[in-house]
Amino acid sequence: MAPALGRVIHEVRPDLIHALRIPFEGMLAAASRPSAPLLLSVWGNDFTLHAVATPSMRTATRQALRRAEALHTDCRRDLRLATEWGWSVAKPSMVLPGNGGVRREIFQPEEAAHPWRRSFLPGRTGGAPLVVQPRGFRAYVRSDTFFRAVPLVSERLPGAEFTGVGMEANPEFRRWTDRLGIGDRIFALPTQDPAGMAALFRAAWVSISPSVHDGTPNTLLEAMACGCLPVAGDLESIREWVVDGENGLLVDPNDPVSVARAIIRGLGEAGLREEAARRNVALIEARADRNEGMRKAEATYRQLVS
Repeated sequence: MAPALGRVIHEVRPDLIHALRIPFEGMLAAASRPSAPLLLSVWGNDFTLHAVATPSMRTATRQALRRAEALHTDCRRDLRLATEWGWSVAKPSMVLPGNGGVRREIFQPEEAAHPWRRSFLPGRTGGAPLVVQPRGFRAYVRSDTFFRAVPLVSERLPGAEFTGVGMEANPEFRRWTDRLGIGDRIFALPTQDPAGMAALFRAAWVSISPSVHDGTPNTLLEAMACGCLPVAGDLESIREWVVDGENGLLVDPNDPVSVARAIIRGLGEAGLREEAARRNVALIEARADRNEGMRKAEATYRQLVS
């Protein structure tokens, strides 16, 4: 495939090539030996999960980093890990959220009544505390831990409701709800567009992301921008955004009890939610505004092209 890609690049003659992750787009681009500058983006599990998987993945990761002229990571941790894998700090790099930042014209808190439950969940009350898992089913997100935490939370807070985005019509969702007997407390939603996700985050009290490998998830920042309390796996990359007990809660993503305790605390402490919302809206404005992020990305592009 690399020679074929090399021929396409030779014919098209692009100003630069941007591979949006290392495995496998970045590896393929590097192996094609393109004449145009190569910019690599790093996903949150490129180094912590994929690169260490096999000897061939280790080799291909190092080769891609050596070949690239610039690097984009969505957290400082991955920039540090990149240097351990052979990245030269003399080359250009940028640390930006994976999609450039948060579209704050969409993801923002609102004081008005939330129409989300009326449009998505006819018949449900708007006052019940809602917990959302926005990550769907992913190999590095412990959805099983989330499901196991639901009955533990319900024992303390029987009125709490839960939802999983991107889980509708997935047989795994039905298997877990039937197995744990929680079908009356949790409901599945299809994948949402940005406006739908923003409305959901505004309606929810807590957003839970029990991941074991991650950079900076877009849904984490979007929930924070909407004033929804983030509960996330205690990872180095997540700690770049969340200080436990101040603007969110960090958990052991492998432990349902740890997840349940954090959800119970988040639902039960209005003061924590309000203070976290205040901090997080300001944090997103300062560090994750998409307009500013795209300006930085464009500057890096121009630097490479020139």
